[in-house]
Amino acid sequence: MNNLNTIVDSEKRSLEDKLAWVYLINLIFYLIPLFIGSKPIWQIVISLITLLPFIYCYFWAYRSPKKKAIYPILAMIALGIAITPINTGSLSLFTFAGFFIGFNYSLRTAFISLIGFVSLLAAITFILEMNHYNFITYGGLLIAGVGLFGVAERKRVEAHCRAQKSKAEISQLATMLERERIARDLHDIMGHNLSSISLKAELAAKLLDKNQIEQAKLQLRELNEIARDSLSQVRQTVSGYKHKGLSSSVMHLCQTLRDKGLSVSLEGDIPQLNPKLETQVILSLTELCNNVIRHSQADHCSLTFSTSADELTISITDNGKTAKIIEGNGLKGIRERLKGFQGKLDYMINQQCRFTITLPPQKIS
Repeated sequence: MNNLNTIVDSEKRSLEDKLAWVYLINLIFYLIPLFIGSKPIWQIVISLITLLPFIYCYFWAYRSPKKKAIYPILAMIALGIAITPINTGSLSLFTFAGFFIGFNYSLRTAFISLIGFVSLLAAITFILEMNHYNFITYGGLLIAGVGLFGVAERKRVEAHCRAQKSKAEISQLATMLERERIARDLHDIMGHNLSSISLKAELAAKLLDKNQIEQAKLQLRELNEIARDSLSQVRQTVSGYKHKGLSSSVMHLCQTLRDKGLSVSLEGDIPQLNPKLETQVILSLTELCNNVIRHSQADHCSLTFSTSADELTISITDNGKTAKIIEGNGLKGIRERLKGFQGKLDYMINQQCRFTITLPPQKIS
């Protein structure tokens, strides 16, 4: 359960921070009472100033782990209590605190907190001698609704985290099975051949000891053939492991980008290439996608395949904040890979960053 809580905290920071500013639109209900009737300027100014520490506490609560979330929640409640005599829109501040209580704590704790909120609103109404009880009834219902939304959001995040954990376990199991398959294949390929190499080397040594040179040479030639055949089989096997095909590799790269928080669009038909060129294109796309993840600070990336009578074009476009590109070993390596197939790599920075791989038609199978 502790691991799940850690994952939940991490998930909350990575996903919810992007929407944090959007949720603050609910503060409009805090501002509305300031413009109803004639309010002194000092009340408006104090109400607006109060928003500064509240927004700080709001983001503090978003980024706090479960065990420490109580501190910003209590700070938001304290700010709501302090501003209520001046602005009854403080109910909006209480609802934010209710959401974080529902998100971070159990349904039982949220229910007890709701009772506490209603008691707090009743105490405020009594102390300030308010003439209406809408502050209690409307406020209690509003906080309860938002708190339940927080509980639902926590359940959603926990379910997502469990799914991610299950996906990681499946991936780990698949990796273990793949390792076992590789070990089995290499054993099947090399087991008999290595035994033959050992026997022929031992036989050649005995023949040399008996000065039977021609027979020893024959055994050594056969040993050499077995070694060359073994090397060829190993290369073919390893090449088969590394080469999954362009379509499969592109899908894997798209999923990797999504796992890093980017939205991905794939356009055009993925072409069929000859194996040697396909391998170099896969390596080049992998390098470019890794650059997007490491350097671009983008949240969207598109991969586009376009085939014409004159050329094949593959473009990777992101909406990151790249101002300048300094070519390192990665981009130089891509140019060298493509050069052997008369291909080239270009890039353009405008409002977006676009890398384009261009290949001549005679290299497309």
